[in-house]
This record gives sequence, structure tokens and C-alpha cells, in this order.
Amino acid sequence: MPAYCSIQFLAGLLGSSLILSRQPNLLPLRAASWESSPLRSKGVKMELTLTRPDDWHLHLRDGDILQAVVPHSASLFGRAIVMPNLKPPITTTATAVAYRESILKALPPNNGFDPLMTLYLTDNTSPEEVRLARKSGVVFAVKLYPAGATTNSQDGVTDVFGKCLAVLEEMVEQSMPLLVHGEVTDPNVDTFDRERVFIETILAPLVQKLPRLKVVMEHITTMDAVRFIESCSEGQVAATVTPQHLLLNRNSLFQGGLQPHNYCLPVLKRETHRQAIVSAVTSGSRRYFLGTDSAPHERRRKECPCGCAGIYNAPVALSLYAKVFEEAGALDKLEAFTSFNGPDFYGLPRNTSKIVLRQCAWRVPESYTYASGEIVPMFAGQTLEWLPSNS
Repeated sequence: MPAYCSIQFLAGLLGSSLILSRQPNLLPLRAASWESSPLRSKGVKMELTLTRPDDWHLHLRDGDILQAVVPHSASLFGRAIVMPNLKPPITTTATAVAYRESILKALPPNNGFDPLMTLYLTDNTSPEEVRLARKSGVVFAVKLYPAGATTNSQDGVTDVFGKCLAVLEEMVEQSMPLLVHGEVTDPNVDTFDRERVFIETILAPLVQKLPRLKVVMEHITTMDAVRFIESCSEGQVAATVTPQHLLLNRNSLFQGGLQPHNYCLPVLKRETHRQAIVSAVTSGSRRYFLGTDSAPHERRRKECPCGCAGIYNAPVALSLYAKVFEEAGALDKLEAFTSFNGPDFYGLPRNTSKIVLRQCAWRVPESYTYASGEIVPMFAGQTLEWLPSNS
């Protein structure tokens, strides 16, 4: 039987009320010391001391959900690129500044978490708005959602080359990265092929036309995306990768019945694609970095006839990334993926504070309650082997 960390410790770390089921006998976590080495063996147990990670793709929502979920990310990550697909979307610098203030107000006391804001690209975004965003000092990227591709993307772009080229050219001048949800929305294209077709018809031609545009292809899901990223100039085109696309394949949507909490967009793909992404991420390449795409939805909006896309993984993401790298025999490359490659790509300083991952079995809560309902996390009720801590 594994030794489980105390529920009091977990509650303090995750900063939310927890609902646990099937609880084993809980044993307290012993205080531990560590050295400067990032990897320390303690018999069969280990500790990893990492530079504090950042999350380069995060959904915080607004209202009650924002209040509920921001402590989870703020307890573990130093910064996060915050997605702009609210209702209404964050299309201007002024609304981005206001949204950032709402996030800061929702933070726990004395927390240094820094939300890095983004603008939602539309057919009507102007070059002047990009200039304002750069001058603001709080907007760090512009997000491209093809219209209708995912949650709250109905106001997204309908014609990249016909309606957005002047804005993209200004982004080159302002050194403003473009973050891409890489899927076409043509109903005639198979759901599982939408990423590949997007690369072929939009992203590859765009990179060729604007080679100085910095691009992040977000939440990649296929070997086609890996090949594309590897073919581009390092430092100009990169990719974020989620825990779900590293650990799950499309069978996870159907095993034991339909699994709505494993439904996200881009949708999970074949096992061969998952393996290709794992190989790329654990290779040590600087082209890939952490982006959870943590996307909270109230439970009733997931478990319904037309459920929302999105997986809430913020409380478990670091534990799951560690699992992936451990299973690949690449724990020595984990820190670069979580903490170095992202800020290096964005031209930002690396964090100076540290975080510790301990080999300590802990059970993921079944759900997190908040004022308007509950949110089910990724791997709810399951046992994970790596526990993050601030000390």
C-alpha cells in the first residue's frame, strides 16, 4: 500500500475545498530537506527541485469560476499566458488590462503569480490595437481562433490572409507572438484530420509568407505537428503541449462508456500520435514547452447532451508531466520543458524561485466545489506518484 500525503497538506497546497472518495489511511508527509541538485534519490524515493514553472496556455474564465481556479495555478506556476476567449472576448488592450485586474484581485494574499495577457484576434482587429498592446506592458501575445473551432470561438477569424494580414505584419514589427489554435473548421474535414489540414493550408503558408513572425502552435496533438515544428526555424516557431495529449489517446474518450471529462479540443488522437509527441517533448528540444490548456467547466456543462470541450488539469499538471518524463527516462530534461523553454522563446527572464516535486502518492480529489457548482479535475479519484510543493 502506498503512503499517502496528509489531506491537510493537500488542501493547503491546492487552496480549495476538496471532495475525496475511497480514502485510504492517510499518513502525514514528513518534512524533508534537499540539496541544490535538481534530482535527489532517497532510496526508492526521489525529489526534484525545479525552477518554478510557467504555464504558457491557461484558461481562467471569469466570475465564480475564476475565483475558484486561479489559486490552483497561482500556487504552482510563476506566470501564465491567459487565454482571451471569454464572453465577450478580450479583443482590446483596455479589456485585457481590466481582465488582468480581475485576476490579480482573485489571487491568494501575498502571491506573486503574474498573468500575461493576450488579445483575441478577429477579422476587425487593427494594427493600431497591436501597437497599443505592445505599449501596455501587460499583453504578450495575440490568439488566433478559427471561427467556430472551440469554446467561445464564434468571434474568431474567418479568413487569415484576406482579413488579418496587415495585423500580422504589424505583429512582426512589434515582436508580438501569434498563438494558434491549429484546426480548420470545414465540416467536410474529418475531426481527426483538422490539425493536419490546418498546417497544410494555413500555418505552413503563413510561416512562409511571414518568416519573422513568432508563432506558437498550441496544444499540438499529431505527428504532423511535430514534423512541422521540427521543420521550422528554432526560436521562431514553437509548440505548447498539454498533459492530456501526452498521456491519453482517443480510446480514453470511450473506455468504460463515454467519458466527457476526457473531451477537449483539439480532440485526443491515435496512440501513434501520442507517442510521437512524447518522443518530441522528452527529447530535450527547446521547441516545446509547458502549456496545460487547463479549461474548467462546471460539471453540469460537461455531463450533458452537448457537453463542453475542455479538461481541468491545473491541480495535477505538474504531477502528470513528471509522470511522462519519468516513464520516458528523461527526468533530467523536465526542468527545461517546464521552466526554461517558454520564457526563452518569449524573451522573458526565467523564474528565480524553486518548486519541489516529491515522490509521494496522493489521491486526486473527485471534484472541487465553488459557489456555483463543482469542477471535475483530470484523473479525478486516481492516485498520482509525484506531489508538487513550494518547500
